[in-house]
Amino acid sequence: MKWNCKEISEHAKKDFEEAWIRTKTLIKEASPRNKYPLRKIRYGKEHPVFNLIQNLRRIFICLGFEEVINPIFIEEKDIYKQFGNEAPAILDRCYYLAALPRPDIGIKKEDEIYLKKEFQLNDDSIKCLKGIFHEYKKGKISGDDLVHEISKRLNVNDVIATKIINYFKEFKELKPIPSKIVLRSHMTSGWFITLSSIIREKPKPIKMFSIDRCFRREQKENQIRIRSYFSASCVVADEDVTVDDGKLLSEAILENLGFDKIRFRPDEKRSKYYAPDTQTEVFVYDKNLGWVEVATFGIYSPVALSRYDINIPVLNLGFGVERLAMIKYGYDDIRKLVYPQFYSPIKFSDRELAAMISFEEFPTTMTGIEIAKRIIEIAIKNAKEKAPCEFLVYEGDLLGRKVKVFVYEKEEGKHLLGPAYSNRIFIYNGNIYGLPEDSKNDAKRYGIDIGIRYIDGIAYKFAREIEKSILNEKEEIKFRVTLVRNLPDINLKLREEAMEFIMSNGKKIDVRGPVFINLRAIIK
Repeated sequence: MKWNCKEISEHAKKDFEEAWIRTKTLIKEASPRNKYPLRKIRYGKEHPVFNLIQNLRRIFICLGFEEVINPIFIEEKDIYKQFGNEAPAILDRCYYLAALPRPDIGIKKEDEIYLKKEFQLNDDSIKCLKGIFHEYKKGKISGDDLVHEISKRLNVNDVIATKIINYFKEFKELKPIPSKIVLRSHMTSGWFITLSSIIREKPKPIKMFSIDRCFRREQKENQIRIRSYFSASCVVADEDVTVDDGKLLSEAILENLGFDKIRFRPDEKRSKYYAPDTQTEVFVYDKNLGWVEVATFGIYSPVALSRYDINIPVLNLGFGVERLAMIKYGYDDIRKLVYPQFYSPIKFSDRELAAMISFEEFPTTMTGIEIAKRIIEIAIKNAKEKAPCEFLVYEGDLLGRKVKVFVYEKEEGKHLLGPAYSNRIFIYNGNIYGLPEDSKNDAKRYGIDIGIRYIDGIAYKFAREIEKSILNEKEEIKFRVTLVRNLPDINLKLREEAMEFIMSNGKKIDVRGPVFINLRAIIK
């Protein structure tokens, strides 16, 4: 809303207090359906694994390491170079890559007859199709572009082009052909390849780190194992590097992450890509889990290094990021940490639940909103009046019609409204309550008041019903609410995911209460 600055300033000079009070009307209020806390600005939520990765990246860089991206696709021969006789056992945990071959499609005489009959292709089109298949076989046309090329060159739509491809059994009978390339199962496979390409060029010591995915062919994912995980790995290449450097580096990183109790132990596994008696396990202490292994380091074997023409010692230290995150953030199942959308129950705060409640029906016109406000005002003012009684709420125009609106009660001896008309909605510990003004319930003391009374929801619904009745050319409409049993009875709805949360967590919605309100409108 805009205002006249000069007019306000002059008014303030004459009477500041009056000007200050009157200008309150210039500040727009949120509409009833958009008031706090019915709306919420939702903040983004970072994944704990990537939060830890970001912290680890910062630590490595502060410790003087250069970030690199190591190869993901590793040739089988590299595993043999690194692991020697142990390679077959290591390859058992690797995923081999496979690809579909390009089919050699020949169009026979019977194929031509079918294509001409089914798709109205002529001899020139079939000749063109043969050329397309030949180019596809030779790799001149990619699989992504095959449908588009057939559609464009044969002047048919993409549906027909797809049907033409599906006709040829050569496409349906394709089977993947395995290669000698595996997905990286641990970062070490990439480090040998990276170091071999820069060992002669970079000044020593060479300090590099990489945090990236590795892939391990687990038979089954469980609480502690998943098939794809992040490795935070670093290397230090220098003539004087020792096992003690690994201890110092492990300590510096873990202390920066908040772990103050660290222990080292020789690793009994003795992987062949490490020099004998250098492979070391790193443990941190957790008050719930005790001593937990979080990393391994060692000096790469001179035998493996020599196969890559690397002639100086290389220290390697590697953390399993998910294992570290489980301890740091208190998870008992790696699947819940990595895939909360599949393994963790839905959780909503009371504030989030409050933002998931809204009016089911709401007037679409300003006059309709004004009628609802008048219903609320007049009904509350006369709530205790004894029946029979009737009060005019509104008389005027709405959508081009003359409208009269009344709140009334005919049954003698009753009040105009039942006692629950002023009950308010509160959210507390995941539960939804409708509570009266004098309630001593903890939900009223400590819960979130969404600012809606039963009478509010009913009034806005009736105002909307009047609008719809005018559009449907009705002359009179009556509306009655007796006992409230659930949210729709007071014109409120709860988002589906919130309802799922409440039901699956044994929470409740208790909004029961007697309202006993009668409304009617006459339309002329």
